[in-house]
Amino acid sequence: MSPPLLKLGAVLSTMAMISNWMSQTLPSLVGLNATRITTSDTLTQISPKEGWQVYSSAQDPDGRCICTVVAPEQSLCSRDAKSRQLRQLLEKVQNMSQSIEVLNLRTQRDFQYVLKMETQMKGLKAKFRQIEDDRKTLMTKHFQELKEKMDELLPLIPVLEQYKTDAKLITQFKEEIRNLSTVLTGIQEEIGAYDYDELHQRVVNLETRLRDCMKKLTCGKLMKITGPITVKISGTRFGAWMTDPLASEKNNRVWYMDSYTNNKIVREYKSIADFVSGAESRTYNLPFKWAGTNHVVYNGSLYFNKYQSNIIIKYSFDTGRVLAQRSLEYAGFHNVYPYTWGGFSDIDLMADEIGLWAVYATNQNAGNIVISQLNQDTLEVLKSWSTGYPKRSAGESFMICGTLYVTNSHLTGAKVYYSYSTKTSTYEYTDIPFHNQYFHISMLDYNARDRALYAWNNGHQVLFNVTLFHVIKTEDDT
Repeated sequence: MSPPLLKLGAVLSTMAMISNWMSQTLPSLVGLNATRITTSDTLTQISPKEGWQVYSSAQDPDGRCICTVVAPEQSLCSRDAKSRQLRQLLEKVQNMSQSIEVLNLRTQRDFQYVLKMETQMKGLKAKFRQIEDDRKTLMTKHFQELKEKMDELLPLIPVLEQYKTDAKLITQFKEEIRNLSTVLTGIQEEIGAYDYDELHQRVVNLETRLRDCMKKLTCGKLMKITGPITVKISGTRFGAWMTDPLASEKNNRVWYMDSYTNNKIVREYKSIADFVSGAESRTYNLPFKWAGTNHVVYNGSLYFNKYQSNIIIKYSFDTGRVLAQRSLEYAGFHNVYPYTWGGFSDIDLMADEIGLWAVYATNQNAGNIVISQLNQDTLEVLKSWSTGYPKRSAGESFMICGTLYVTNSHLTGAKVYYSYSTKTSTYEYTDIPFHNQYFHISMLDYNARDRALYAWNNGHQVLFNVTLFHVIKTEDDT
């Protein structure tokens, strides 16, 4: 084989190695085959941390952004892992850059030879065309030999064209890798600009500002109910369970009152976890039987309706004594004006962000719901509002921020159908559905600390999350 063909063979061999390298190595380097960075044999994975959560969001009539957010648990543990992953990625890019540089030098050297050979071959082809037009000047035999050699070389032209394209592609890879390396180095420098203590302090300051903002939240309007979350299955079909909305964050005691009548036993659990496991911490034997399931624990005391009466009892868990009792004037009792499911649910005691409330019906209000705000110490009625909603047509009701929300049924398909604002003394019909998973609700109460609805659903103790429309107070607000 002649020297030019030997050189061409070397070029083609080089092209084959480059093509093989590009097909096997470049995809993994530039991420085309979804290869992930690993350390030794263990895959480094950065689990996303829980971020700031929007509890509810909306916009007021003036266009201000209003929202409730929940801060995540403070944790910067993922910083080191992310930084390590960034360093590994940068090292990969740098190694890849070096490999590309070596290949580029070799390619450019061979590429110059290829261009020179291509020019010669194209010139030779042109001469053959010229000779073919004037065959009389050459012997037929010599012409045929040259023609055959040219035919052998013709397939190399598209190969050389492809080689030129591959060389350009390598140049593009080189430029992209250089840009990527610059970006990654910049990110690394930016991350390294802050030490751990400084980042920690910035997170603490942000969390403090966020919680200060959350303290400015005014009372919200109910927009949505989601769930339920089943906490436990226990007891009879009817009952009540609750926590104290005024208790401290460390005090998570749960109280449990099974059945709607003929019972005086209240069971206490130190936490939700103990409640679920059945680890009872204390039992209280009340001096009177209760009526219904609409009791409430508020500021360390239990408020309940005394059986076969319209008397409200305040019982202290700390002293085990009755601190106050008072008759709720004109209030119907003993299934005169119950909720749709019956069960002596005539008087519903509840609490919200504003205070303690009683919801009931009277003959004077034609059996429609009456809302009374109570003094938590003396049980005296501070103020009452008469609504036009029939008590016996209500499935359940609860108070949020001084507004009573009434469901239209205790069965499947129930929804919040009616609301009455004690602030404006106005009502409206609503359409807020919620999932009655176990088909029969006999207790539904709002807890302002947890911002959740506690429910007793056919022997299941469940929780519903609520979404409220909030307006954040500003310094200009009065």
